Amino acid sequence: MSKNLKIFLGISYLFILFVFLYFILGTIQINRLDDFIYYKELQSNIDIYVSSNVLINLVYFFVFGIVWVILLGFGSPILIISGILFGQWLGTIISVLSLSVGALSLYSIGNFFFRDLVRTTLEKRFSKYITLFQKNEFFYFFIYRFVGGLGIPFFMQNLLPILFGMKKRNYFLSSCFGFIPSFFILNTIGAGLNIYVKQASNFNMINLILSKEIYIPILMFVSLMVLSLFIKKKFFND
Repeated sequence: MSKNLKIFLGISYLFILFVFLYFILGTIQINRLDDFIYYKELQSNIDIYVSSNVLINLVYFFVFGIVWVILLGFGSPILIISGILFGQWLGTIISVLSLSVGALSLYSIGNFFFRDLVRTTLEKRFSKYITLFQKNEFFYFFIYRFVGGLGIPFFMQNLLPILFGMKKRNYFLSSCFGFIPSFFILNTIGAGLNIYVKQASNFNMINLILSKEIYIPILMFVSLMVLSLFIKKKFFND
C-alpha cells in the first residue's frame, strides 16, 4: 500500500508541476522575456488580480502551499512568490502557516505510511541527533528549523522527526516559530523585487542590488546565516 501511495504522490507531483508550468508558460510571452516593460506589465496585472480579492487569493495560495510541500516541492521559490504577491508581512504570515501545515501533513503521511522506510534510510545518518531531539523536542526542533534544517533538503527536514516520534503539536509550533526569520527575509526579497519592477524604468542589476528593498534583506540573510552557523556549532556539532 505504501508503494502505491508513493507512486500516486510522485505522479500527482509531476501532474501538478506540469499543470503549473503549462499555465505559466501559456500566459508568458516567451519572445518578450528580454523586455523589461513586459515585466512591468506582468507586475501591474498581478497587483490588480491579487488586490481584487485578497482573501480568496490568500486561500488559493494557502492550499497550493500545502499541496506543494506534501508533494516534495522546494521551499525558497514559493517564499519569493508569496512576497511578490502579498508583500513582506502578509506574505510571511501566509507562507509560514501554509508551509507549516504542509510540513505537518507530509510528516503525518510519512509517519503513517513510510515510517520503516524513513528509519531505514535516515536513522544511521542522523543517529547522533535522535537523543538530542528526545531531550527537548520542541526546543531542538525549533533550533533545527531556525538554522535551516542543517543543510538537509526541505522535504527530508520535514520527515526527520519520524525517527524520534515527535508530537504533532510540537512539530507544528516549533516549525512555525523556527520558520519566521528566514521566511520573512525571503518574502522581503520578493516584495523588494516587486517594488523595483514597479518603480524602475529599465533593468539594471547593480541598481537592483543597491536598492534598499533588496540589499537590506540580503544583509539580513547573511547575518542570519552567520548566526545560524554559530547556533549550529553550539547545539548540533560534536
